[in-house]
Parts: sequence; structure tokens; C-alpha cells
Amino acid sequence: QVQLVESGGGLVQAGGSLRLSCAASGLTFSSYTMGWFRQAPGKERTFVAAINWSGTMRQYLDSLKGRFTISRDNAKKMVYLQMNSLEPDDTAVYYCAAASDWGRTQRYDYNYWGQGTQVTVSS
Repeated sequence: QVQLVESGGGLVQAGGSLRLSCAASGLTFSSYTMGWFRQAPGKERTFVAAINWSGTMRQYLDSLKGRFTISRDNAKKMVYLQMNSLEPDDTAVYYCAAASDWGRTQRYDYNYWGQGTQVTVSS
């Protein structure tokens, strides 16, 4: 049974930082592209970032480049999202997801999902 478990969310002031973590089990982690998505209240779930199986390629939502960094540790079966200079518009539930192929940014391209972790940025 595949499980993706996110952690690290919380309440932070604008300008602050958070590091999200996602622990994976039940899949050959090093074979999967890992991604982060987010969903704000009343909005669609949207792509944030992805990293390929080896960690050598990264992809970001253009508007987040420079503030967010995705990384992974295949030995620990973990993926991370470092979020800096947070803004109130970053408030959302953040989801970790796994995809079989690289270059995927659509929700339907991802095979497995975590339950999400809430990030709230106060102004």
C-alpha cells in the first residue's frame, strides 16, 4: 500500500519560511517523479514543483521560482519543499504526489497523493 505523508505545515507570518516534508512508503521511491501541489480554499489544486527520480531536474510554477525549492533524499524516501519569503497568497493545503513520468504538471498525471498539510501565512 502506497503512503505519502506530509508534515511541516503551520502558521507563519508573511516573509517567513517553512519546510514541508513528505515521507513515502510502499513504492519504489527512486523510480518516481515527486511533486508538490497546493489548493487554496475555493480554488483548484495547482502544481507547485516537481523533481525527477534522481534529483537532477526540477520544475517550478513560474511565479514561485526563487522562493520555493524542492529536494529529495532517495535513501530516506523523503521529498521536501523549502518555502521562503512566504506571502498570504501562499496559504493553502499542500499535497505531496508521485508520478511515473517526468515533466508532469497536471493533477491527473500523478498516481499517488498524500493527505495534505495546511500552510497559513498571516499578513
